[in-house]
Amino acid sequence: MAVERTLSIIKPDATRRNLTGKIIAKFEDAGLRVVASRRIRLSQAEAEAFYGVHKERPFFKDLVQFMISGPVVVQVLEGEGAIQKNRDVMGATNPANAAAGTIRKEFAESIEANSVHGSDAPETAANEIKFFFRDLDIVG
Repeated sequence: MAVERTLSIIKPDATRRNLTGKIIAKFEDAGLRVVASRRIRLSQAEAEAFYGVHKERPFFKDLVQFMISGPVVVQVLEGEGAIQKNRDVMGATNPANAAAGTIRKEFAESIEANSVHGSDAPETAANEIKFFFRDLDIVG
């Protein structure tokens, strides 16, 4: 399996509850390395741009409002099969359907406040990483 990079976001519900370290530990325990990380507060324009693919979906406005409601931690994770491994560690979007031991099963408050975001494909990962990080920011 190839070494990949993927974007991970620890969302406002998790940062508000001081779960950042516990969530990062789950990624690291799964063999992923954090090669870039920043704690930021998204503006409405940034959240709308990042989630623009969902602009026509009924949940778009609520998603944007949620993502600007508090700080997030954006990070680049690296490892063999990092995209799928990250998604496995996160668990299903709906925490009720997430497997035991996953981030969303343990920490999510709801399907909306589900604690983490992760890229879903190599092209998405590349675009999402570039949205938040310059090449110089990523130290592998």
